Amino acid sequence: MTTVQSTAPVDFHFGPIPVMHQTRVDRIRALTPTRPDMPGADPGLDVPLAYAAAHHYLEGAEPAARAGDIDLFDWYQANLDAGTGRLCASTAVGPCAVITPNELITSPISDTPFYLLGPFTDPAAAPERALARAAYKKAADTGFADLVTHHARILVFLGRKEYHDRFDSWTISRLPGTVFLDHIDDPAALARDLIHEAGHNWLNDALTATNTLLPGDAHFPSPWKNTNRPAYGFLHACWAFPLTMIYTANILDQDSELSAAGRDFLTRYLDLQRRFLAPTADTHPQALTLIPDPDLRERLRHVHAQALVL
Repeated sequence: MTTVQSTAPVDFHFGPIPVMHQTRVDRIRALTPTRPDMPGADPGLDVPLAYAAAHHYLEGAEPAARAGDIDLFDWYQANLDAGTGRLCASTAVGPCAVITPNELITSPISDTPFYLLGPFTDPAAAPERALARAAYKKAADTGFADLVTHHARILVFLGRKEYHDRFDSWTISRLPGTVFLDHIDDPAALARDLIHEAGHNWLNDALTATNTLLPGDAHFPSPWKNTNRPAYGFLHACWAFPLTMIYTANILDQDSELSAAGRDFLTRYLDLQRRFLAPTADTHPQALTLIPDPDLRERLRHVHAQALVL
């Protein structure tokens, strides 16, 4: 284990993304004309939260219509933001919906289980809401406020774990702005995974906003999966894991309130990620040639380079 120092902040403001967010929100809301007796969209939601919520509405309303579930479809018509406002906790990056579902959904729209906000969704209990607030603050305090503000405003808690357990977390492309996270009672550890999954959402949005289509026949060796992965998965890994490395270095250097167990957990994580990232030093520049947008390409290169020297 080696001493770490904080790195320069990452600039997550990428012009095409907020434009796409606003455009997508407007288009989704326009799909369902509201009646005078229906509240429609919540005017109190900012664009990033409305963007995440609108996709829950879209993915909930469509299957309800196909199944002929009139009551459920009417609920979504009356709640174009899928009831997000009542599920929110106040955090350092604004209101964030925090939930702990009883069960997840399996569907062809995703390789992993997921959850849709709906009429029976309840806010998470007070301890989980407090944990989420503390994690968002850790992320914001270490330079990731803009990332989680725009790309992780709906947090779905998964299983409760211990430090020695394997952690699972994921996002799905059909629900941008939503993150699904295992958790322990350690906001610094939760912030690490919050940032990782927000990073995946950021890159998905950046690729969409720049109309970037990565070729499916280009593969690169991935140390994290110990296999050759398509360019899409490889570039995602070489973006999201370096972000967590930068976060971990920052919090280890800056946060004097970390518990001994939490500090050991994060230090070991950073050591492990150094070993995974090192073999990508030569292959990552090759993969970047597949990104036509020069600004996006440089952002991916810069974060990867920052992490390599930690």
